[in-house]
Amino acid sequence: MFKINFHEPIHIHFIGIGGISMSGLAEILLKEGFRVSGSDRASSEMTDRLISLGAHVMIGQKAENITDDVDLVVYTAAIHPENEEFQMAQTKQIPMMTRACLLGQMMTNYKVPIAVSGTHGKTTTTSMISEVLMKADLDPTITVGGILDSIKGNIRVGKSPVFITEACEYTNSFLEFFPNISVILNVEEDHMDFFQNIEEIRDSFNRFAKKLPEDGLLVINGDIEGFSEVTKGITCRMKTFGLQSDYDYSATNIQYNFLGNGSYDLVVNGVPSFHVELSVPGEHNVVNSLSAIAVAFELGVEEEDIKAGLLAFGGTKRRFEYKGKKDGVVVIDDYAHHPTEIKATLQSVKNYPHKTLWCVFQPHTYTRTKAFLHDFAEALKEADRVILVDIYAAREKDPGDISSKDILDILCNEYHVNATYQKSFEDVRNYLRSHCEEEDLILTMGAGDVVTIGEDFLTIS
Repeated sequence: MFKINFHEPIHIHFIGIGGISMSGLAEILLKEGFRVSGSDRASSEMTDRLISLGAHVMIGQKAENITDDVDLVVYTAAIHPENEEFQMAQTKQIPMMTRACLLGQMMTNYKVPIAVSGTHGKTTTTSMISEVLMKADLDPTITVGGILDSIKGNIRVGKSPVFITEACEYTNSFLEFFPNISVILNVEEDHMDFFQNIEEIRDSFNRFAKKLPEDGLLVINGDIEGFSEVTKGITCRMKTFGLQSDYDYSATNIQYNFLGNGSYDLVVNGVPSFHVELSVPGEHNVVNSLSAIAVAFELGVEEEDIKAGLLAFGGTKRRFEYKGKKDGVVVIDDYAHHPTEIKATLQSVKNYPHKTLWCVFQPHTYTRTKAFLHDFAEALKEADRVILVDIYAAREKDPGDISSKDILDILCNEYHVNATYQKSFEDVRNYLRSHCEEEDLILTMGAGDVVTIGEDFLTIS
């Protein structure tokens, strides 16, 4: 396998360099002295930033972009074999690797690589840990799947041996990683266009846990169903976290303020420790923060830095993000696209001041919608009013046997929720304008482009 060595920089070409993850890796390599080129279908803030940092970015993916001086070509799962650059790299016999493989190779250049995994909560928890480590002046290198205000983006290049990243299970990509500390937040059914069942997902996470060296550390949620299947055969140290008092890291006296933000007393190995205050809502974020504390303790971070770092974290873009207020109606956006995430967010928002909670939901992928059809409806019934829009296809083609109206039928007929389907985003905006009242709260939800509905509600007359 091709090895990435920070002491021997080479010319790396990225097919699809403008993606949030690819651009982040490209930025790290630029700052480590590598020559970076790449292409994308359209220019963006990401490509403009990379150009300003010294990358050679080409708009349009063409065979001639793969020049003879390229030492390595990196591509994402979205790049198909018929792609001109992909084919030219093969013709020229230039070494190639996936984005996940590159990230794994980059991790080997750090003494303390940390990987945060789980079906959901990865971006939030990676950001929490990052805030704590920055407060402690550990100067970490960070790559996160969202925009974190404190680093003004999704990437931070530090000078210490600490590296932190998200680790996604889709297509088993996290099995390419080489962490020394791994976090497993939860293990649930998702990405059923790749995995066959929950047993296969648990096996994937188990293989991920086994990649830790004997002197490594696994930080894992003790409430994971099938816990023993995920942890069987591991040889590293292990710390558990969760709300039960017998876990290594747990919380007691949990309270929520008027915004739904949690606070609690930390308990470590059954012994009361210190009080924690969060600036993000919900019980799920209390649990996420416990894993961040466990990682911080492992790295010797002081209590005051842990407390300050967690309090400083107010969320990332598209994670319960306050978008604005118009005519007394508050608009919040959230990236939730899995039933567990949706339910957690809707339960959290109940503590946020409002009269009527409107949830505008855009399902993400046909496969996921079909697999979790009833679960989506069960989660969405937590809202007062639900508006459904068409499924965001992402990487899939419409199979013709599933639609948002299937969720609507269950919501209306089984749960008797006041729900509607709207054909276009414009129809949704008009519906909201004619039905919302002062003190109502609109929550746009989903991993697609549903965020624009709330943004346009605030800006378009």
